[in-house]
Amino acid sequence: MKACFYRAYGGPEVLQYGDLPDPVLEAGQVLVRLSAASVAPLDWKLRAGLLQAHFTPGFPKIPGRDGTGTIIALGPESTDFAIGDRVCVMAPPPLAAGTYAERIACNTINVVKLPDAISMEDGAAVVNSGLSAWISAVRTADIKPGQKVLVHSGAGAVGGLLVQFCRHLGADVTTTCRDGNQDYVLSLGASRAIAYDRDDFTTIEPQDTVFDLVGGAVHDRSYTVLKPGGHLVWLTALPIVDRGEEFGVRVSRAMISDDGEAVSAMLDLVAKGIIRPQISHLMPLAEAREAQTMMAAGTVTRGRIVLQIP
Repeated sequence: MKACFYRAYGGPEVLQYGDLPDPVLEAGQVLVRLSAASVAPLDWKLRAGLLQAHFTPGFPKIPGRDGTGTIIALGPESTDFAIGDRVCVMAPPPLAAGTYAERIACNTINVVKLPDAISMEDGAAVVNSGLSAWISAVRTADIKPGQKVLVHSGAGAVGGLLVQFCRHLGADVTTTCRDGNQDYVLSLGASRAIAYDRDDFTTIEPQDTVFDLVGGAVHDRSYTVLKPGGHLVWLTALPIVDRGEEFGVRVSRAMISDDGEAVSAMLDLVAKGIIRPQISHLMPLAEAREAQTMMAAGTVTRGRIVLQIP
């Protein structure tokens, strides 16, 4: 099969496009003919060797945390799916096999059905980012109607879904973004958009919850905008210092792990038109090296790059 892969850590140049053996099905797995895969920050950071303290994948490593496609074969004991099912797949980072490939063998626990109303490309853009948004807003923050919520980086893949999802849950959403993305995040459902490269977000009224997708200085300044007893939820980014006790607020890390229930819940909202997938670029699989280079350079400011797999 055709795939993008690397045999050692390094820069974008180690990412190759070529032939690898087809996956071999095991018990409890399905074989998926992939149609699309998203490009996430984790992909290039793992390739660059920046996450060796957390993940030790096998080589050759095929990048890709998520993708969409069609089941073409069933392994023994795979009873929940049928050949021809349209599905989304989640590929745990430690595994050698990711989604930048024509085929992937997945454990059925990491596979969910893709509603017919959603295209392969839109589905791929939602799987991992939607998982992060759902776990952050529901399991970690327990967002309620009427709450005031600040989402940092609201134009990004996770931030944009958080803006839409928190609005759907009844929250009053403020978000930060680049100056050129203000109209975009307002179109996603934010009540207010603050250009972080021009304005000071700490002047807003006190918030019930802040979602920090940045870390570092942004995390540190976010304490000042929380109400007493408020909640600062952070996802892995730049290092943070927990100052919750000092400010009288809760601080929680959103622990993101593959969860079919969460992905299915987000896909249902997409199928109903409540949440809009965000795709910045559609690129062929053979251009995965360029896609990762763009992601690492910070030139992708809206949603996900999605690779189309011929």
